[in-house]
Amino acid sequence: MNPVEIIEHKNKTIEIYQDEDPINPRENDNADIMICFHNRYKLGDEHKYNSDNFNGWSELEAQLIEDYAPVAIKPLYLYDHSGITISTNPFSCRWDSGQVGFVLISRETALKENFSKRVDKKIKSWAERYIDASVKEYDQYLTGDVYGYVIKDENGEETDSCWGFYGMEYAVEEAKSAINYILA
Repeated sequence: MNPVEIIEHKNKTIEIYQDEDPINPRENDNADIMICFHNRYKLGDEHKYNSDNFNGWSELEAQLIEDYAPVAIKPLYLYDHSGITISTNPFSCRWDSGQVGFVLISRETALKENFSKRVDKKIKSWAERYIDASVKEYDQYLTGDVYGYVIKDENGEETDSCWGFYGMEYAVEEAKSAINYILA
């Protein structure tokens, strides 16, 4: 496997590689819930819902609102063309894209995560930002935007490595931090 980028930092070489076996972020403990339906892909979280029980997305959304009393709920859209990408905003291509589900944060979870007894603007804002970040991370997983780094010394010997960074910028930033820590 060849590095996708090589960077020199403080007399060390950082090699950035695409992580070919990243961990699915939906397997982590998430505050949000992704309810998805697709006939070719297993997306989002395990759930109890069956798409045949609903006459469209609005019926499913109404059921999710009844079941979870969400602080925030957003539709999920998928674009499928030479790979897949997911977003809370619709894609412009009507042939290769469409809604695949919803992502939400329940009232109960939002209150627990924020150590609060009532939902206010601050908690609603937190929930919206959390959903956006979670969908972005999941999209990075789906599109292969996950990396690792290898640090080599001036002799070309590996001194450190780490994997599972969502986004190349984050991998580079963490590699530089590791070098700074080693040299401190």
